[in-house]
Amino acid sequence: MPKAGIYNPYWDSLGGGERYTAAFTKLLLNHGWQIDIQWSHDISQDINNRFGLDISQANYVRQLRTMNYKLLFWLSDGSLPTSLAPKTIIHFQFPFQNVSGQSMSNIIKSRFYKFVVNSQFTKTTIDKEFNIESTVIYPPIDTSLFSPGTKQSIILYIGRFSHLTQLKGHSVLINSFKHIHKQLPGWKLVLAGGTTVGATQSTIDKLRKSSEKLPIEIITNPSFKKIQDLCSTANIFWSASGYSADKAIQTEHFGITVVEAMAAGVVPIITNLGGHKEIVDHSQNGFLWDTPSQLERITLELIKAKSSKLQAVSQAAVVKSKIFDTSEFNRKFLKLI
Repeated sequence: MPKAGIYNPYWDSLGGGERYTAAFTKLLLNHGWQIDIQWSHDISQDINNRFGLDISQANYVRQLRTMNYKLLFWLSDGSLPTSLAPKTIIHFQFPFQNVSGQSMSNIIKSRFYKFVVNSQFTKTTIDKEFNIESTVIYPPIDTSLFSPGTKQSIILYIGRFSHLTQLKGHSVLINSFKHIHKQLPGWKLVLAGGTTVGATQSTIDKLRKSSEKLPIEIITNPSFKKIQDLCSTANIFWSASGYSADKAIQTEHFGITVVEAMAAGVVPIITNLGGHKEIVDHSQNGFLWDTPSQLERITLELIKAKSSKLQAVSQAAVVKSKIFDTSEFNRKFLKLI
């Protein structure tokens, strides 16, 4: 039985990178690999609850000894490890810059490792920083787990209540909804996301305070089932992620929840930044905006137009989501390893 080591320093955040790592772990488990994950304790139940991924067969160890593994998967924090595994895959979730990517030690290491990134947006920066040719493998979305249900007058956003890695823009969405909600009787805005790391209670309290007396619902730490239900019933998906960011790393590097929503027929109206531009073809299967006023205008026009327009874009969104399905993720990684 081949053995692999998995390293991710951010398991306590349970964000997109952790989902990516867990999906890769599950792929290896399904193909008969023995897995060691470097972490202080077993978090397989938390991963299953959050992402719907069962990796309970993996072992948890305090330290990976790379020479013991046929394969090492390493989610980078901007640095490269010294790996003695026959095959090492370095995964970049973020477009790191100015991290001494072309130091002599990194130049030597890069000759022996394979590099994977989560989007063309990330690839552009990483390849330049490390002088490498990385492979784009988009984050896996099991689109079969998301389907349109009975749609309600809901505008949805799903994203962590923190600015640990990106500016998520919850306050921007609240302000925009304030501007237009009187023109949308019966509609509500739902903001859902995790609070595991980087989101203080004061952050949540401030958002709740600014939402008082408005049809806005804030849901913290939703289960995977809850996310499925929200996507099933929502009509529109908003995102202000990366808006007003002054660094590339603060924009959305892909947008997993956008694709999940699209798979359930939710029409995305999202920032024209980062990896978002690889997901949405403007006015075909969703919309991209540059300013909050554009977000508001597009939303009003879409809702006030004949329902057939919303339905047509919704159907196109479902079709586009399929190119990011888990099957593509698995196919490309199996070819790589």
